[in-house]
Amino acid sequence: CMSFLLRTLAWVGLLQDTGIINSFLGKFGIGPLPLIRTPAAVVLGMVYNYLPYMILPLYAIIVKIDNRLIEAAEDLGCNSFQVMRRVVWPLSLPGVFSGINMVLIPSISTFYISQKLGGGVFDLLGDTIERQFQNVSTYNIGAAISLIMMILILISVAIMNKFSDDDGGVVI
Repeated sequence: CMSFLLRTLAWVGLLQDTGIINSFLGKFGIGPLPLIRTPAAVVLGMVYNYLPYMILPLYAIIVKIDNRLIEAAEDLGCNSFQVMRRVVWPLSLPGVFSGINMVLIPSISTFYISQKLGGGVFDLLGDTIERQFQNVSTYNIGAAISLIMMILILISVAIMNKFSDDDGGVVI
């Protein structure tokens, strides 16, 4: 298991102006491309770091889907797209909701990725909170933003629980 910080620093090493990608492109006379300190670099870093938190709950739910349900849908005349839309998607919604919450909670407060890959130019909510806590006179603003963020996360979890029944499945 590789540390979150090391994964982000690895992307810095790949994307920086003298990094591996620009060095490789330089051998072909291309470069250096502005890969780091861009919104795309921040999005790439966030997707790379948080994608497993979305995939794992989806995988856990999808492997539990009974193949007989898929076969029954196909026997009733559904094509692959209809099987996905009418059987697999509704049955995988608990994994989708769980994945959304598992990604939302850490990504909404992240500041390290935007500082390292965005060069401190692109502010996320976590950057704003961190900046407020760096100044003694604005602790209360940082605490207020954190409290509002926590309330929004609790609302998100409550909505997820509202659509789930006692067994963890979605009520349809």
